[in-house]
Amino acid sequence: MEATVKPAYQKELFGHPAGLYILFFTELWERFSYYGMRAILTLYMLAKVSSDNPGLGWEEGKALATYGWYTMLVYVVSIPGGIIADKILGQKKSVMIGGWLLVAGHGVLSIEQDWAFFSGLLLIVLGVGMLKPNISTMVGGLYKEGDPRRDKGFSIFYIGINVGAAVAAILVGLVAKEYGWHYGFGLAAIGMVLGQLVYIFGQRYLTHVGNKPSSLIDADEQSVSIKEIFQRMLSTKKSLAVVILLVALSFVIPIQFMETEVTAYIIFFIFLSVVVGFMMTVFEDLNGKVEKDRFIVLLLSFLIVIVFWGAFEQAGGLLNIYAQQKTDRFLPAFDYTVPAAFFQSLNPSYIIIFGIPVAGFWAWMKRNGKEASSIFKMAMGVIIMGLGFVFMVFATMDYEANGESAIYWLIFAYLLHTIGELSASPVALSFITKLAPLRYGALMMGLYFAATGLGNKVAGIIGESSQAERINIELSSTQEELKRFVPNHEADSTFISNKAFTLDTKLYINASDELIFEEVTTGEKINSLFTYQGENAQQELRDRIDTYSPSEEDKLLTFLKFDYKEGNYVGRVDVDQFQTDLEFKTFSGIIVFTVAFGVLVILLLKPLKRLTHGAEEKEIEGLEAEGFELADDEVKK
Repeated sequence: MEATVKPAYQKELFGHPAGLYILFFTELWERFSYYGMRAILTLYMLAKVSSDNPGLGWEEGKALATYGWYTMLVYVVSIPGGIIADKILGQKKSVMIGGWLLVAGHGVLSIEQDWAFFSGLLLIVLGVGMLKPNISTMVGGLYKEGDPRRDKGFSIFYIGINVGAAVAAILVGLVAKEYGWHYGFGLAAIGMVLGQLVYIFGQRYLTHVGNKPSSLIDADEQSVSIKEIFQRMLSTKKSLAVVILLVALSFVIPIQFMETEVTAYIIFFIFLSVVVGFMMTVFEDLNGKVEKDRFIVLLLSFLIVIVFWGAFEQAGGLLNIYAQQKTDRFLPAFDYTVPAAFFQSLNPSYIIIFGIPVAGFWAWMKRNGKEASSIFKMAMGVIIMGLGFVFMVFATMDYEANGESAIYWLIFAYLLHTIGELSASPVALSFITKLAPLRYGALMMGLYFAATGLGNKVAGIIGESSQAERINIELSSTQEELKRFVPNHEADSTFISNKAFTLDTKLYINASDELIFEEVTTGEKINSLFTYQGENAQQELRDRIDTYSPSEEDKLLTFLKFDYKEGNYVGRVDVDQFQTDLEFKTFSGIIVFTVAFGVLVILLLKPLKRLTHGAEEKEIEGLEAEGFELADDEVKK
């Protein structure tokens, strides 16, 4: 009798379904592309148009705001991405479509055209939204209910995420530095193509998971659809009145108080208004004290998520800029300057190193009867992550004293950020799903993504607020007058190539109450080399420096940064001490808020645990050990 040959989807490798490794490498390359692009995104937006490695030439505030919008949308679009997979296409086809959208998005970003930037970001947002919430669901589908290998399978899967993210920041950052930003984006695109090829050729190992949903789905399914909640919200006077009021304010506040991105913020506030209405509708529909009490804790959990990611996501924005502009990245032993993007590899690398020890510590705490509840872990995660910014405070002090900060401040900051993440993130979604009423489970998962996205937008707002407003100037001198102050002036290379340049100056107020700029190297007065642009530019500069009362004996370091645009050298005045003080205040504020918030949650721990009515007792231990992005990707397992 001939032995029966197993179909491909039943084959195993190293004790796990072969399909696990298809998804492992698909996600590894997808995360390679995503985190590789993310590592250089903000730096590309900042790079001057006429520099040796030209970028978009944006201000730091605009770049950080855009980064916040982008990372928020990546999470928010995961909500419809999951719904489309669940109701229409199935996870497998959704991941395929998401992969092709990502290939297109990263490919478009590699094109050196202005139109390609936002087009590429939009395609990436849509692609991640289709792929991210669904590929983890497929991993869960590889195992039967109760299979003891399931948690270990997820651990293997998340190693792929960590490896992809760590390697990406290094390789893409190196290529972007040596060959140009668009080559870096192109490498991210190649990574996504490799992931897509793995997924296509591995389909025979995935024939039994993530398929198109059947029309014969259990009619008794208890989950309430978003459409039903929306209908209830509009038919309930209280929630409808609140939503109408909030929507009205969504128009008033941006128009009255915001100078830029008014339309974007109107849409954003309307979205938040609908979320508030949903929350009110759900609360009113809950049955009994237990469900209502748990819902209150659920709202706090969402708040913890927002606070955590609002601080943590400074990594790709403000800290990335700090690494680029103010950190001494030169390694004498190797005679090499580390690209700023390399620092984005620290977080996933730390997760690989410390994931098991941190999980082991919390398991030890639980075995020994110490406090190890999910709420406590989340609170401690926020505190530990917030304390990482203590090192950034030291970095600003180091910069103020020495003109640049040591590389180890960022290394230590990312270490605490990662330990905080390993404490808070793996349990967040697991805990939220235990608190959510069964019929509202799908909605709560979606709101978790919304909370994470909102945290990312908060991160962008915080980063934006840490940057001084632009004071515009324009070059008014001849090249002959200026070239002795510009590096390589003997060959006149800057002006022949129309390259961006920066003048280091000292600024003070003289006895006649005039603002005087002196070039640092020569000590020559250079006020005549430029003119202020805008009626209030000079007054804004005076207001900015009055706090420091600069005199001829105590001058302020300033930078006149010029970029060549449309036939003219235009630029801005950066007062170094003013910007450093803003960053110091931002980092200090993050520390104070996160630590105070975490401590407050811990002080409220006992009543909060009572409000869960034993939900913690249902916790699945295996989830505790997962690391990087567990709380993001493990949505419908």
